Amino acid sequence: MGYYLNPGNGEFARAIRSEIYVDKTGMLVYTNKYLNTEQSFICVSRPRRFGKSMALKMLAAYYSRGCDSRELLKGLEIEKAPDFEEHLNKYDVIYLDMSKFLNGAQEDGMIKYLEKKVLRELRKAYGEFLEEQDIGLVDGLERIYEETGHPFIFLIDEWDCVMRERQESGGLQRQYLDFLRCLLKDQAYVALAYMTGILPIKKYGVHSALNMFAEYSMIGQRMLEEYTGFTENEVRRLCRRFDMDFEETSHWYDGYRLKRFRHVYNPKSVVEAMLNQEFSNYWTLTETYKALKQYIDLDFDGLRTDIINMLGGGRVKVDTGSFQNDMQTFGIKDDVLTLLIHLGYLAYDSVEKEVFIPNNEIMEEFKNAVRVGGWEEVTAILNDSEQLLKDTLNAQEERVAKALDKAHTTVSPSLAYNREDSLACAILLAYFSARKDYKIIREMPAGYGFADIVFYPLRLRNKPAIVVELKYDNSAETAIQQIKDRKYVQALEGYAGEIVLVGINYDRKRNAHSCRIEKINGQGVFFLG
Repeated sequence: MGYYLNPGNGEFARAIRSEIYVDKTGMLVYTNKYLNTEQSFICVSRPRRFGKSMALKMLAAYYSRGCDSRELLKGLEIEKAPDFEEHLNKYDVIYLDMSKFLNGAQEDGMIKYLEKKVLRELRKAYGEFLEEQDIGLVDGLERIYEETGHPFIFLIDEWDCVMRERQESGGLQRQYLDFLRCLLKDQAYVALAYMTGILPIKKYGVHSALNMFAEYSMIGQRMLEEYTGFTENEVRRLCRRFDMDFEETSHWYDGYRLKRFRHVYNPKSVVEAMLNQEFSNYWTLTETYKALKQYIDLDFDGLRTDIINMLGGGRVKVDTGSFQNDMQTFGIKDDVLTLLIHLGYLAYDSVEKEVFIPNNEIMEEFKNAVRVGGWEEVTAILNDSEQLLKDTLNAQEERVAKALDKAHTTVSPSLAYNREDSLACAILLAYFSARKDYKIIREMPAGYGFADIVFYPLRLRNKPAIVVELKYDNSAETAIQQIKDRKYVQALEGYAGEIVLVGINYDRKRNAHSCRIEKINGQGVFFLG
């Protein structure tokens, strides 16, 4: 076994021996299906922390010639597959971590450095066919296949590192893509090519140099959805095993929406939370908020409004079609939003074609990003949000109304404040700090209609629930009465604690809010004010 040729199962064995291992070997059923077919080119792009390298270790362990992974895979999902034995350790695997070649290249350049390293290992196994010292990698692989009939499986990690780390070097990017095309396209020696990265395949104009690849990205993972992150059932099992609250886990790490799997969790963060027995922002272990800030600060019309909208819990329509699959070619704001989907900062609902901030962990990253220059007006609202929540729970109606007036004055240049959706986003932005203690639900089905906003306290918090009704050019009292008449508190069925009813009216002529607050407990309804 080598480092590049047939790396074996050692790395995957380490993963299985770890305290947490979630079985994703069912994915091998799909790669087996596509071996030696027209569909044998797979490019999987996902954010960091979403198990891309783990999948490559699994593929290497299963396919690599020269090792026996039968015992290692015993009891895992792939063992049930009818063709499990047919493909087990039957292929020459070439494993390429492109970031190491990029960073290790000296004067020879990345591609020559890669060829030199891989050919050195190929000569150890097939030296009799590679006697010429100046033979190139493609010629060498063709000769090996011609003489032995052995096809190769290519596993390529960080395939997009050139696009991410050499953003200004268009010449290197084109040279690199041409190399990959020559290495893989229309080559009889390729049984399977599986590439992973953060970005989908780079486009030049409307064409791709690697158009033989089927792409599976955060825009659409298709049949690989189940293997994109942790599923809800997998997280529930982990929470039971580690005695961690599932509701809190969801609050922190759920939120990625795919077509079939509507609850996909960040695997790395879930593992860290389970092992550390603590819910926290583990995103910062591998990336700082500055990676996000450089993109939300870009000067595209409407981008700032969209970010403020999403900070308030809103969703934004997005067209992902114009994105050029790199980190610098932006024509419109949708290109920036699409990049943030691929980086994991935004979730994408492929059914509704909308983006949003997925969970509390990522909301913390946005909060950190806007607090450092250029977003002072938003930062002021975030800083006041803790006091606003306290005033609401203490029924300080006038103080709540004045705080909402201030928030309105701040965000009205960005949000069209004459629509209820924008009003709700502005109010939720004003209540930003409530996210650490509450699950916030917009348009929650309840009684005879939909409650505008429900703040449902997380199980481990000692907080009352809050039901909010919003009105325009009416009265806060009318809003409170609607909550009662339409029995919106039924949305909290099963909840036994106190419930705070909040009626908010916005008077467009006076540009002012009014507020009415009441509380429901076991004895009935009474004023808090």
